[in-house]
Amino acid sequence: MTSPDFTQSLEGTSEIDLTVTGRNTGRESTRPVWFVREPGRLDLLPVTGTDSQWYKNVLARPAVRITADGAELAAQATPVTDPARVAEVIDAFRAKYGADNVANYYPNPNVAVEVPLA
Repeated sequence: MTSPDFTQSLEGTSEIDLTVTGRNTGRESTRPVWFVREPGRLDLLPVTGTDSQWYKNVLARPAVRITADGAELAAQATPVTDPARVAEVIDAFRAKYGADNVANYYPNPNVAVEVPLA
């Protein structure tokens, strides 16, 4: 179950830190990412889709850590490859961050990632 601190921390930010484990090195790496909160999950959109290194790492090692304003969540990420579902995530990103920003920052949005909150 998600801690109240983590849930509250999501309310105050538009960017979270995503930590993944390298598929070759085994080392953790962290980067800021945008997200959309949906009931029971976070949706993430890799900037360069299937070419994103963090996405490739999630495929090999789905354990991730999300940090929002100091609160942390460990979870198992799930790749989303169904085109209709990816389109839903893209639409949600457009609604939250603006269509122009999504078009400018996400040149190849061909996959998404779900992270459960529970």
